[in-house]
Amino acid sequence: MGDTLIRYKSKVLDPKKLPAYETIVIPKSGYTLRKGSFYLGSTKEKIGSDFYVPIIHAKSNTARMGLFVHVTADLIDIGSFGVSTLQLYATLPVKIYPGMLIAQVSFWQPKGKITLYKGKYQNSIGPVISLCHRDTWE
Repeated sequence: MGDTLIRYKSKVLDPKKLPAYETIVIPKSGYTLRKGSFYLGSTKEKIGSDFYVPIIHAKSNTARMGLFVHVTADLIDIGSFGVSTLQLYATLPVKIYPGMLIAQVSFWQPKGKITLYKGKYQNSIGPVISLCHRDTWE
């Protein structure tokens, strides 16, 4: 676990607008995630591969405390490098610490042609908010 969290402040998240959010630095003494709350955190380590598909999984101890470390986006694109943003959801109050072993990564071998990721989250250095407001879509 990295040392920073993001919590959205907007009452409604609109994918066409930059969301309001706050950044929380996790003290060495820990930070308690509120039950039923959603946060963005990040891995401390940089993760990535040009040859394998990294997938983030919760560690068993983390899951047994009622903490989801990725709500839906567990797959990291081939060619994406950087720290990974974790989608943290606390089903119970859970105290977390910087450097805590919170997740693990497995690497899967793809089949077929590989197209390397060149997207907007490349080279992330901490938790990153949703950037879908930058997308052009109707």
